[in-house]
Amino acid sequence: MKFSCEKSLLQAAVTTASRCAAAKSPIPALEGLLIQAGTDVCVTGYDLKKGLYTNIPADVAEPGSIVLGARFLNDIVRSLPGGIVTISTEKDMNVRIVCGDADFSTVGTDSGDYPELPSVDKERYIAVPQNILSRMIRQTIFAVSDNESRPVYTGELFEVKGDSLTVVAVDGYRLALRRETVTAEDVEDCSFIVPGATLSDLEKLCGDVEDKVEITVGAKHIFFVVGDTVLVSRRLEGEFLNYSRSIPSEFSIILEADRDELVQAVSRVSIIIDERTKTPLRLNLEGNTLRIFCNTGVSQGKDQCPVKGGGDASLEIGFNNRYLLDALKAAPAETVKLCFNNASSPCVVLPEDENGGFSYMILPVRLKAGA
Repeated sequence: MKFSCEKSLLQAAVTTASRCAAAKSPIPALEGLLIQAGTDVCVTGYDLKKGLYTNIPADVAEPGSIVLGARFLNDIVRSLPGGIVTISTEKDMNVRIVCGDADFSTVGTDSGDYPELPSVDKERYIAVPQNILSRMIRQTIFAVSDNESRPVYTGELFEVKGDSLTVVAVDGYRLALRRETVTAEDVEDCSFIVPGATLSDLEKLCGDVEDKVEITVGAKHIFFVVGDTVLVSRRLEGEFLNYSRSIPSEFSIILEADRDELVQAVSRVSIIIDERTKTPLRLNLEGNTLRIFCNTGVSQGKDQCPVKGGGDASLEIGFNNRYLLDALKAAPAETVKLCFNNASSPCVVLPEDENGGFSYMILPVRLKAGA
């Protein structure tokens, strides 16, 4: 194998594929990247749960393939001067990497030791603009669970109904939902669950452009095609929360607040809270003022935010400050509605406009009297 290509293109491909290479694996080849030279050059990373391959243009003198350690190759390519990089294999799996005056030699692994990525029998196809999909992921992924005892919640539910795509994440304490219009070729509706780790990689691949991400859904795997890059992931199996029944539809108190003002007030009071004590925030509604207070036993902090709709209602409710902040920061609206029933029922954050396309639900924390 021998090929030459622009250093910047090779570095981008190696960096991207390395996200899916295994950090440690009983199959040593999976700790590396598969480099295949044919018409162009394909760089692949795979950890048996998710895989990614991306193609770059190159001048291929001799077709072939080799596996090189992902971290090693990343470090080498990043350190090279700008210009044309030439990679060639010699006998006994020796590999030479040359760029300008920089010249490296190493030993690779036979590409035959690299497991084949799964294929997908097309069951469903969805096309979503990159900028929209990346926002949907970014505005929900904070609510994905990290509890491996309930694997289905370590991913996000994708649900297609007609021309509407709904993405939902839930971790037992909060729920995040985003909804957008999409293009679907199939008449039938469908739903599938994508691991959170895959979505983190996918969000990094998507740019702030309207070019489509093509999503092909199979029985066990999903393909995401972003330009010249393909991300392959297994589907998570299991029964996901019935979110439509979990989110309250009627509320006794509905407040409207400027999102940025509320985020700033909550953030300021949160300064005194540490991860060890996890003292809850107290929210007290007094007319059209939402007072925010916290007492850690060592420090106190308080602030307030003007709201609309308070009227004669009164409410004292507690929240994990991080959960509340995550939802408020993610909400794609200048003005949000905070919807309550009582101190023991969830708070639901909704858009001012009913067609805003998001819902965030946060469970309250029981407050100690006099604290």
